Amino acid sequence: MERIGGEHTRPARGFAARVNVLRWSAYAMALLIAASWAFILMDGNSGFGDLFRERTWQNAGRFVASLAGTGSEDPSPFAQATRWRETGQLALNTLAMSVLAMGIAGSGALVLLMPGARNVSDGTLGGAPSRTGAVTYAAVRVFYTLTRAVPELVWAMLIVFFLSPGIIPGALALGIHNLGIVGRLTSEVVENLDPAPARALRAAGASSPKVLLYGVFPQALPLFLTFLMYRWEVVIRTTVVVGFLNAGGLGREFRLRMSWFHYDDVALLLVWYLLLVIAVDILSAQLRRRVRWD
Repeated sequence: MERIGGEHTRPARGFAARVNVLRWSAYAMALLIAASWAFILMDGNSGFGDLFRERTWQNAGRFVASLAGTGSEDPSPFAQATRWRETGQLALNTLAMSVLAMGIAGSGALVLLMPGARNVSDGTLGGAPSRTGAVTYAAVRVFYTLTRAVPELVWAMLIVFFLSPGIIPGALALGIHNLGIVGRLTSEVVENLDPAPARALRAAGASSPKVLLYGVFPQALPLFLTFLMYRWEVVIRTTVVVGFLNAGGLGREFRLRMSWFHYDDVALLLVWYLLLVIAVDILSAQLRRRVRWD
């Protein structure tokens, strides 16, 4: 009876321990929030007091009015079909940049799918462990870390030095960064696969490409496509930031119009950017749903 009673008390003790950890975590979070606000309010140069000044809100109102084109003698770009066509072409360039970037990231992740998985290098997935596989695995993982550790903006700053401005530098910067993210996630998917199909193919004498095609891809491909679509939603938002460095698309025009104080043009660019983000989000959600259903 004592043994049975002890078995019944173990889950209760584990639950109580988790609740205790959550409680102390909540206390620590509340303490950090209070300390952060105290630091902001005690610092005289934080700018927090400017939020409650009338001049701040007057400046904000004038800026919003300038976005709508009020107070300007020139016709609003919203009423000019040529400006809609020109900015629409920039939106298409931005979309092309994001698609090209995800093509680079997806292709690289597929190439490094097997070398970047630990269960491939150590033979767990049906192969034979080798020193070459271990070295390749370590090299691929270091490559993943380096590519995703460097932000897209830094990659764009480096690439634009030896490539002319355009969508190619931006696509390369976004593709290299997301290669590290998508590749790492996909390799970890392979590490968590059921090894039975791959081992059966190996035992039947199948070559490595056949094991990859019939034993790994059917299990890993749905999650790979899901990760790729999620990153595409993130990339379409980052293209504008990368475009600030003469990478083309909406970002470059946005920076120029802000520099020239053409805020009504900035508003038109924001409208195209919003439409582009909404369209990509809807398309990505539909594709992910199809992948899950299939």
